[in-house]
Amino acid sequence: MFNKFIAAILPYFPKKFVWLFSHSYISGETIDDAIRVSKDFNNKNILVTLDVLGEFIKDLDEAEANKQEYLDLIDVTFKNGIIGNFSVKPTFFGLLIDKEVCYRHLREIVAKAASYKGFIRIDMEDSPCTSDEVELFRRLKTEFPANVGLVVQAYLKRTLDDLKGMSDLNSEAYPVSIRLCKGIYVEPEAISYKKYEEINKHYLEDLEFLLKNKFHVGIATHDKPLIDGAYQLLKQYNVSTHLYEFQMLYGVTPNLRDSIVSDGHKMRIYVPFGKKWFGYCTRRIKENPKMASQIIKAIFYKG
Repeated sequence: MFNKFIAAILPYFPKKFVWLFSHSYISGETIDDAIRVSKDFNNKNILVTLDVLGEFIKDLDEAEANKQEYLDLIDVTFKNGIIGNFSVKPTFFGLLIDKEVCYRHLREIVAKAASYKGFIRIDMEDSPCTSDEVELFRRLKTEFPANVGLVVQAYLKRTLDDLKGMSDLNSEAYPVSIRLCKGIYVEPEAISYKKYEEINKHYLEDLEFLLKNKFHVGIATHDKPLIDGAYQLLKQYNVSTHLYEFQMLYGVTPNLRDSIVSDGHKMRIYVPFGKKWFGYCTRRIKENPKMASQIIKAIFYKG
């Protein structure tokens, strides 16, 4: 009840209050903020993924503006020598308004990244978007085999079948690149696993399929049991270092992050930024009220 109460009232709090915990997990409002944080990570031998905050736009003018923001971000990132890639949410480019317009915007962004030999990761959003986002990935992967990847969510019951369905795109020269995360959206029980142990079981099942079949995988988790399970699978299948990396969110479990790096594994940090941070944070709390108690802790204790 406490968590739900906090989640319900948080959007009505002053932005300055919400920023007390948000600033630990968001690099800032501007590209300069993201570049500064990214340089700090690169100096620690940690890769980054830059992510402009925002999704679920209302009109295609916003989609056009968002595309231009990403094109500018790509130029600035590579001109500053940042070692990293980019994350995009298709609804930010009009997926729910006009699928073909969304595809054209994403294609232009991927083409821009490809001109620098860069890489774009298509985020997975809530279940009404899943099939469309898998299809977007397939279209772009066919044209840009080295420059685009996809996120999948282990708590969706369809995920392993989705991964098996991408096997035709996978090759030694251009392995399919998948970011495997647990998933954050609240989904119906009919299509998603709900229990912690159940989600973890299927996460490791998905991960084993990816590693066994030589996909490239971003092991995206802050859960120590899953990291331990990943270590075991990496050893079991003798996975080459160029076929996996660990991925974490900015500001979350930094001690665990550093221990993975110390163990000699590649690490990539998602670095979100943008003026829409308030809506992003409050929406995430509504979707997952259990985060509320973590927020209260975060105000007093970072990490």
